Amino acid sequence: MEPDPRAYGRLAEDAAEQYLRRRGYQILGRNVRFNGGELDLIARQGEIVVFVEVKARRTSAFGETAYAVTDIKARRIAKLASQYLAQRGLTDRWCRFDVILCEGDGSRSFHIQHLEGAFEAHED
Repeated sequence: MEPDPRAYGRLAEDAAEQYLRRRGYQILGRNVRFNGGELDLIARQGEIVVFVEVKARRTSAFGETAYAVTDIKARRIAKLASQYLAQRGLTDRWCRFDVILCEGDGSRSFHIQHLEGAFEAHED
């Protein structure tokens, strides 16, 4: 039986978090909520704060990775990231926006594709 969409998303986020930890990232936050949205994962790689959007897919093909995060979604994530950095006095830190694509049925391990620097923050 397939998990419901929210449970499936949590499983993908669990897999993404474990993936990052195995690669030496320190997890700073998960599902951090602000007015206007939520940041899936926030991590630190050395001195860089990394904001990670997790995308879960059940199909065996990732499709076009360029479309993993739309421009609108990227702007929303960048705005939330700015709020996070400001609240924690980290506005002087370098940051990066990554996407982790998790593919699988949720019952076994996911196939993970990590897109470092998947998009950049742009001021409007």
